[in-house]
Parts: sequence; C-alpha cells; structure tokens
Amino acid sequence: MILDGKDCAAKWKDEIKNKVLELNNIYNEEITLAICVVGDNEASKIYVRNKVKAASYVGITAKVYKYESDITEEYLLEEIEKLNKDASVHGIIVQLPVPKHMHEQRIIDTISPLKDVDGFSTLNKGMLFAGAEAILPATPYGIIKLLKSYNIEISGKEALVIGRSNIVGKPMAHLLLQENATVTVAHSKTKDLPLVSKRADIVVVAIGRAKMITTEYIKPGAVVVDVGMNRDSLGLCGDVDFKNVSNIASYITPVPGGVGPLTIAGLLENTVKTYILQKK
Repeated sequence: MILDGKDCAAKWKDEIKNKVLELNNIYNEEITLAICVVGDNEASKIYVRNKVKAASYVGITAKVYKYESDITEEYLLEEIEKLNKDASVHGIIVQLPVPKHMHEQRIIDTISPLKDVDGFSTLNKGMLFAGAEAILPATPYGIIKLLKSYNIEISGKEALVIGRSNIVGKPMAHLLLQENATVTVAHSKTKDLPLVSKRADIVVVAIGRAKMITTEYIKPGAVVVDVGMNRDSLGLCGDVDFKNVSNIASYITPVPGGVGPLTIAGLLENTVKTYILQKK
C-alpha cells in the first residue's frame, strides 16, 4: 500500500491553516517566516518556491532574503542576528546548502532557538535527545506523522534507520525510540546490511544513493519510508527500488510524493510553534 505523503501533508496543512487563523484572531498580526538563501543553487530555488507557496496557503507570510554566493560568513551572521532581534519575524530558515566557504553549523547555531523552525540548532537537537520539549527536525517529524496517520504500529516494532545524518538519521532514530520502537542505525560501515535490514519491521532510508535498497534488504510485509531524492535516466527517484520493493512491502512511500511534502508541512507547524513560544 502506498503511504501518500501528499495527502497526509494536505490534511496537515489544513490543520495548520485553522491554527494560524485562530492565532491571527487572538493576536491580530501576521505570522512571518524568514527564508535566507545564499547563492543560486537550482534545487534550493525549487525548495524555497514550494515553501513560500505552502506558507501562503496556510496564512503564514514567507519573506525570502537573497544573498550573493560570495558574501562573507560574518555578513550572513549579522543578517541573521537582525532577524533574531526583529519581533515581526517568528521563524528563520537558512536554506541549505550554503557556499563551501561558510561553516554550516555555526550559521545554524546563530539562529535563535526560539526561531529555529528547521530544528537543526545544537540546542534544539540537544533538547530532543534529552527528552525535553524541542522544535523537531521537520523530515523525521513528518515521517512519524505519516506513520500515525495510517495507524501503523510503532511501539514494540524493530525499526532500522539507514543513514546517520544530523538532519534525518539521528533525529529519526530518536523519535522512533520515543515511540517505543527498538531502533538500529545503519550506515556505510555497517557489515551485512541486507541481513540487518531484513530483520526490520520499519525501514527508513536516507542515504542519497539512487535505488540502492532492493528486495534483498526488505522483509516481506515491512513498512518502507524512502527519504532519498535522486535523479536517474528516468527522472526523480528515491534510495529504494520502488518498483520491486513495493511488491513485498506492506506500506511504502513513493518518490516524489512521499516524504517531501511532509517536510514542508512540518516546517509550517514548527513556525506556528515558534510563534506561540515567543508569545509566552
């Protein structure tokens, strides 16, 4: 069965839209999201356009701040600090990747934790791992939302996360742990990955290798979530061989139309959360 991320995200955005309307009526002001874009990355342009469109739908004002790729890191940090101090801005995103001469984590950590809607700052990640209330990274957050929307049991299941990035892999593993799954994290150094993978009831794949995960990695009846976004001769594809794996998985996300829309909805939900936090 297909895990329809588009449908789940559409319903989620309608929920967010209602929350935004309610908050507008209470506080009589716009909720504003600032998106900082450095350089001219083509993929980033598409992602930002989609974020602006989705924000508009739910009633959030998204303002895009564009910077040339050759600006200094210090200049960008100063711009972020201005947004931190601007009470009319309630959420801040620095669109990744940034140019190679910039230190990505330093830039992210300059964003106020109360405006860090990506949930990528060291403080927000630390709060997540400590079990405290935190702004959750949008992709893992969206995946949990998707699984729950299909009433997929997580508690007590054996879950495997393939990939250990700070953006998806590590927080995904922690959120699955919070849902009482038994979690394994696999990566490029994992031995006998097909054997490890075939034990799992839930497999989340975020490795960035087109169609690497084939039927030999998947237990019949497993739930497969594909976070990958790659391009091959046929167009966009994920990290999972969807055509063949879909024949044995009980549930599987497509690419596109799976996890991507949920990431954007998660960012909008986080923007509402940061707005509320700033009102406390």
